[in-house]
Amino acid sequence: MQPATGEQPDAPAEPEPAPKPVEPEPGAPEPVEPQALLDGFAPARRRPAVVSRGDLVSALVVAAVITVLGMPLGWLWSRLAPGQQSVVQEDGRLAALPTQSQHRFDDLATFVLIGVVAGLLAGLAVWLLRRRRGPLALAGLAVGCLAAAWLAARTGVWFAGGHYPVAQAAAGDVVVAAPRLDSTWVIVVQPLLAVIVYATAAAANGLEDLGRS
Repeated sequence: MQPATGEQPDAPAEPEPAPKPVEPEPGAPEPVEPQALLDGFAPARRRPAVVSRGDLVSALVVAAVITVLGMPLGWLWSRLAPGQQSVVQEDGRLAALPTQSQHRFDDLATFVLIGVVAGLLAGLAVWLLRRRRGPLALAGLAVGCLAAAWLAARTGVWFAGGHYPVAQAAAGDVVVAAPRLDSTWVIVVQPLLAVIVYATAAAANGLEDLGRS
């Protein structure tokens, strides 16, 4: 049906404007997503224990193994440390020749160098036990190295005495006296170097669990 003459058709309705986003007022807290709230109540991931019963057993084994290695270290020192040419006196004592008086220092220096090498190797070896890294491993390393150095000093002097026998020498004879250690403080070198190596590796690691997992 045609519209009557003179009547205008209805104009189309204009679309309503989109609602403007509500801006938060200054100082108001920001809205929190529901998923963020759920994440806050999620249980935290369990961290691996730094000390366990297995670590204690491992530390005891490390200390025992390193201690036993003190005997071959003592034998090595008895072969590397130089003997001292001495004269047998009337009372059986040995008097060092004037040109041989510095060999006592050489004996100490040889033991120190062996302790340095043994401490470095022991510290690196224990650090490579990745799943047992921690304070107990460090304690086992220190105790084992100290015991090994003490055993090396004891057995080394005994081995050296058998390597340089002077029992059948007469007064006035020139013999080679066995090397000896005039200071017991040399036994701290090996555990000190081992602890330094292990602590340096732990500091450079940077991980909270020292890379155990």
